Amino acid sequence: MQKKVVFRDRIKELRRVPANTLIANPKNWRTHSDQQKKILGQLLEEVGYAEALIARENQEGKLVLIDGHLRADMTSDQTVPVLILDVTEEEADKLLILLDPISSMAGRDDRMLQQIIDETDIENETLNEFINSIIVENNQCLESIHEKQHKLIPESYQVVVECDDENDQKIFYEEMIKRGRKCRLLNM
Repeated sequence: MQKKVVFRDRIKELRRVPANTLIANPKNWRTHSDQQKKILGQLLEEVGYAEALIARENQEGKLVLIDGHLRADMTSDQTVPVLILDVTEEEADKLLILLDPISSMAGRDDRMLQQIIDETDIENETLNEFINSIIVENNQCLESIHEKQHKLIPESYQVVVECDDENDQKIFYEEMIKRGRKCRLLNM
């Protein structure tokens, strides 16, 4: 019998705080392009905050960011939702190192992605451009899969002959084998 693992809940609380009071983690290694800032800004404008920033309290009781630096910077004049974790600085460093890379390991269901895109109405031009780039990437991925599948099945030329019955099929098959042809019997 396998032992059931119970994971610790390290979330102390959800607190809404002024973003400009959060301390940027000096070890933050993530950088953000102008394009990412523009897209995130448009998403925040269209939808708003949909996930909390993550922070820990330092010894002075100040909140040090672990995740959400860009959102905090972009909304520095607003009150933002922050998950306060009960973690040490070393544990926070592990999260800082691993949260984004683990997320980026997620696979894609390209057909589901296309379905969601087809069913979602987004009027914002910047977001639509970004979604179009996802569609192009999605189509390139699907084409790549199709090409790989096509390469797995070598090109061949075949003739399907319709026979009157099983006996006629057997006679035709044996005749083709005698002529040196490679044959398979199919019943449809």
